[in-house]
Amino acid sequence: MRISYLFILMMGSILSHAQSEPVWHKLSDEKDLSNWEILNGSALYHIEGNAIVGTSKMGTPNTFLATRKTYKDFILEYEVYDDPRLNSGVQIRSNSIAHYKNGRVHGYQIEIDPSPRAFSGGIYDEARRGWLYTLSENPRGRSAFINGRWNAYRVEAIGNSIRVWINGIMTANLRDDMTDEGFIALQVHSINNEEIEGAQVKWRNIRIMTEGVESHRWPTQRQAKELNLIPNTLSSSEHKSGWRLLWDGTSTTGWRSARSKRFPEKGWKISEGELIVEASGGGESTHGGDIITEEKFSDFELSFEFKFSEGANSGVKYYVDPELNKGEGSSIGLEFQILDDNKHPDATQGVAGNHTIASLYDLIPASNLSVPQNNKVVRPVGQWNRGRIISKSGHVEHWLNGFKVVEYDRRTQMFRALVAYSKYKVWPDFGELESGHILLQDHGDRVAFRSIKIREL
Repeated sequence: MRISYLFILMMGSILSHAQSEPVWHKLSDEKDLSNWEILNGSALYHIEGNAIVGTSKMGTPNTFLATRKTYKDFILEYEVYDDPRLNSGVQIRSNSIAHYKNGRVHGYQIEIDPSPRAFSGGIYDEARRGWLYTLSENPRGRSAFINGRWNAYRVEAIGNSIRVWINGIMTANLRDDMTDEGFIALQVHSINNEEIEGAQVKWRNIRIMTEGVESHRWPTQRQAKELNLIPNTLSSSEHKSGWRLLWDGTSTTGWRSARSKRFPEKGWKISEGELIVEASGGGESTHGGDIITEEKFSDFELSFEFKFSEGANSGVKYYVDPELNKGEGSSIGLEFQILDDNKHPDATQGVAGNHTIASLYDLIPASNLSVPQNNKVVRPVGQWNRGRIISKSGHVEHWLNGFKVVEYDRRTQMFRALVAYSKYKVWPDFGELESGHILLQDHGDRVAFRSIKIREL
């Protein structure tokens, strides 16, 4: 009996150990590319030693070398060596479907960015939504990729979570549920400069784990904050960080008219997880009127998504006192502008563009402060944009789609000088309230909101 008992213990230990060992499958076998296919473009791929090499080519769109097999939950590891003149990436959970842009490859891309922007390891949504997870707030992550050497990537795509590391440094931490399965593809980016034709990007040691992946997750690192893009939800880490939903996605709870204690009876509707101000001719607060939070907020971080219609105008205001303006027009407060810059005439008004999208309306124009050499990133009519306002101890920031676009201190002489030359000069101490309501503006154009979240700082 003693021998049998020891034998059972020994076998249990062996089986337990065997189950804990990761099982990797190679995606590159150093022989041929028969398990892959080229999609969309005509850039060249070949095997060189133990690496797959992609070579850039003029006159062709982005070219992808895609696995013939699709993958759902997995851990993917690979090494990259990239010419610093050439942008690239690796697609995951991606697809090429005839009825979507004539087979255009689309889906999550793990960025390879050797440029000074240094967003390697960020997550870009190829041919769909654009940037999902930038490295604007992750300076440690931006330093992870090193030009002139092989860089080791690790990608964990498990459920609605996508996490990325480069050389052991966590660069991205995303929750998104748009696509849960697709192929993996190596990208050679299109080029428009003949001088870099022939530039190469190389991959080696590409391997994937698809079994028992949950037990082989790496621990997260603090510098890569989780970004949750699943509409109207809070993740467990968001709960732990103090976030809460400011709008629950289904009711008017927590909101009221800026002019009464009740929610407007017209002009606003809730449909399929969207809080919508309806079109009513473009007038300012002439139909349903603005809505405000029942609560007031002092120091806070506010996150929200918005989708504007063609030619639309609206805004998100903060530090609002609804008692200030009892006449016509909107309630008074600092404003994150929402505008169709291409079609609404207000985009050309004001000073130096301070009426354009994400600006501090009539005071400070929005521009890309995270990557100053680039324009601000705006998603077009009908697509969701992500806004964010951070206000603490007088210091305020506006963010648009992962990029900082406005920064100021609302208790300085510089700010007061801006107010003195704006439409707000008639309101004493404008923008300097200790606390105030948050407002969604009715400017007579259809604009939808969702995923409105806040945490107090």
